[in-house]
Amino acid sequence: MSGPIVLAVLFGALLHAAWNALIKSGRDKALDTALVHSVGIFIAVPLVMFTGLPPVAAWPYMAASLLIHIGYYIALSGAYKHGDLSLTYPVMRGCAPLLVAMGSLSFIGEAISATAWAGVALLCVGVVTLGLSPSALRENDEGRRGKALAFALANAAIIALYTVIDGLGVRISGDALAYVATLFLFDGIPFLLLVLWRRPGQRRAALGYMAGRWKLALVGSAASLGSYGIALLAMTRAPIAIVAALRETSVLFAAVIGALFLREAFGWQRAAGTLVIVAGVMMLRLG
Repeated sequence: MSGPIVLAVLFGALLHAAWNALIKSGRDKALDTALVHSVGIFIAVPLVMFTGLPPVAAWPYMAASLLIHIGYYIALSGAYKHGDLSLTYPVMRGCAPLLVAMGSLSFIGEAISATAWAGVALLCVGVVTLGLSPSALRENDEGRRGKALAFALANAAIIALYTVIDGLGVRISGDALAYVATLFLFDGIPFLLLVLWRRPGQRRAALGYMAGRWKLALVGSAASLGSYGIALLAMTRAPIAIVAALRETSVLFAAVIGALFLREAFGWQRAAGTLVIVAGVMMLRLG
């Protein structure tokens, strides 16, 4: 992986952390997540008009990805229902890269070096270590923590699955921007409908909440689209597993943003996780 691609993916990780921090700053995390993804349609429409649709050969991959994303949203909603973002997000994002690496090797025959494998493993350990701080565990009720972690682990597998599929799809497409814009055209609305459906007596209040948050959500949606677009572009130039692992440094950026702007404690465990992540990034670069 070349230096410019590493820097681009790290910038994409920063964008990913930024829109997740925006969600964490709100009162209703599930509703904010749904809003961020659903307003992406207003960005996707002009982009698709500019880029055009991806070639027909890429559509089966997009269709599979969109279908899998429904499962992603169901698992995401379940994880956030039973546990906080601070508990579930690191598990989802930290376990996925190792599964991507195994899936890439098993299903598409994309092997990476032993050094890169070590980098992927270090990144996963660092992400989970950094995310699962004692405060994150204390803030989640012990009785519900098991359910939250079960949903989060299931979602890690789902994330790995759609990452490999989108990595293949964007390579066939040949145009990362057209591919990701078309995904965002159809992707967000199902989760919004799911969240509203689960709140039959609270829909008026939910719509009122969203009305006050849509401008921030639009910024978050642009960051989300940019983050995934950069990752997909990088997957056309580097192994999918390495890009997926490097992208999860977003958890590190999220911790820094949380400490600087949300007044969250950093602590020794997050510092240790940070050092492990940095070591993993260096090994990925060498690998």
